[in-house]
Amino acid sequence: MVGFKNRYLIMEVFLDPNKEFSVDEPIRITSKNLWEAIVKSILVNFGECGLASATNSSKVKYVNPTTKHVIIRTSREDYQKVWAAITMIKSVGHCPVVFNLLDLSGSIKACKTAALKLEELKFEQYKLSAGDRLTADAHKEMQNCLATLKLLEH
Repeated sequence: MVGFKNRYLIMEVFLDPNKEFSVDEPIRITSKNLWEAIVKSILVNFGECGLASATNSSKVKYVNPTTKHVIIRTSREDYQKVWAAITMIKSVGHCPVVFNLLDLSGSIKACKTAALKLEELKFEQYKLSAGDRLTADAHKEMQNCLATLKLLEH
């Protein structure tokens, strides 16, 4: 019996720097609003048949709202379709976004290794830019995200 062949896309979400963010509408990337944007994009660009084949095997596995890194699992047959649909997403939760593929892996182990390295580098950059404004809560949230990433499985 052959196992289910997956691809793992590690992506970074860039929020539009020109948008004025108010206190009333905090922008928080979650797996739910990200998944809704992916499904909508697949439906618009590939139709119902493309949606049925791609969403059957796809899932948002990990989202870090601090570093804006996400991991999406999809089947080996549909990863290009999902990748193309993600590239065409213009907004998530009423906020204009752009996606950048950081890594494409064929196993969860390789994905975790690459994601941990990327997360640690991004968090170091975040700590340097935040300086004195980095709160203990933000540091704890990042440690929780790293712990979640280490426990990531199929």
